[in-house]
Amino acid sequence: MGKIKKIYLGADHAGFKLKERIKKYLGLKGIVYEDLGTHSLESVDYPDYAIGVAKKVAKKNNARGILICGTGTGMAIAANKVKGIRAVAAYDRYSAKMSRLHNNANILALRGRFFPFEKIKKIVSVWLATPFSQKARHKRRINKIKQFEENGS
Repeated sequence: MGKIKKIYLGADHAGFKLKERIKKYLGLKGIVYEDLGTHSLESVDYPDYAIGVAKKVAKKNNARGILICGTGTGMAIAANKVKGIRAVAAYDRYSAKMSRLHNNANILALRGRFFPFEKIKKIVSVWLATPFSQKARHKRRINKIKQFEENGS
């Protein structure tokens, strides 16, 4: 996948506070990001932010996204509706690492509620640092997903 050019961030009201902390963490690491909202604790609909981030990631080579809602699940489901997106809700370093290594996941969905920030930082760090393996079997599997996205079979 090459060097990450930009991280697009999105969150609903349940993920807002964590998004703000992740922005600081990325800034300390010198990682360029763009915050696509939400920008407050006011209740919003997570699909709006998931789809907004997913569209940006799908359009740009070497871009990735991080989405945050209460569980990460809703964001991952919504983002995966956008062609070219492989979003994963990761809850530990292993799932984050394998999502990149085997699935070339381009969006990480995180749980904004009841999850320690120290664990979140480790998940984000591993996910950002892990390259796609480039192994033929993993490329073949991803290409099958792309084929289905293109023509439904």
